[in-house]
Amino acid sequence: MNINIITLFPEIFEALNYGLLGQAINREDIKINIFNLRKHQINKHGQVDDKQYGGGQGMVLMAEPLEKSIKDIPADILGKVINLSPQGNLLNHDKSKELSSLESITIISGRYEGIDERFISQYVDEEISIGDFVLSGGEFAALSLIDSLSRFIPGVIGNKRSVDLDSLSQGFLKGPVFTRPENFNSESVPEVLLSGDHKKIQEWKDNQALIRTFERRPELLKKYKINKKTKKTLGRFGF
Repeated sequence: MNINIITLFPEIFEALNYGLLGQAINREDIKINIFNLRKHQINKHGQVDDKQYGGGQGMVLMAEPLEKSIKDIPADILGKVINLSPQGNLLNHDKSKELSSLESITIISGRYEGIDERFISQYVDEEISIGDFVLSGGEFAALSLIDSLSRFIPGVIGNKRSVDLDSLSQGFLKGPVFTRPENFNSESVPEVLLSGDHKKIQEWKDNQALIRTFERRPELLKKYKINKKTKKTLGRFGF
């Protein structure tokens, strides 16, 4: 997969060179192509932004440097153009999976008060937000997006079942997990996990996932019909 990034701060993306994602980049399962917006500054002062028409606080990235940057990207690897913005649709599990199936994407890492709307209308295919909060720049949102979608690319995560069992992969949060020692500060691992009874263990994990979702993210359950078995399970635990 080709991931093109237009940014004012290429050095931020050095963070991609670590862990499983870094290994995938080394194997070229993922190709990261960085395009420095500053290359197309409009004057010797490095200007790529300007004041807003109509007044307002903060500067806006200009359309012309962005346009020249996007034209630097070969047409055959341009792919879907994504602008990371608080005004975009919220990123979720399904969207990350959808994007991972594409051969190429181009990410615009905005800065300041945003980018000229004319560039968005002429070049951007989709705007995406990683949450209802504001960051100092789109680079950090881009890192999250890249890491999220990369997990669905074959070969990036060695154990595919690990991806299948992630939180949200089945529409629910993942339940609690434990490791050694069996007793930590007088709190023990649940006995069922030590029983060796795989059927009971799986039932416990399923129930805990359901309960945790109900407690912390009940809106996720609205996407799924709660059947009699689910209602009975929740009822047993006082929900």
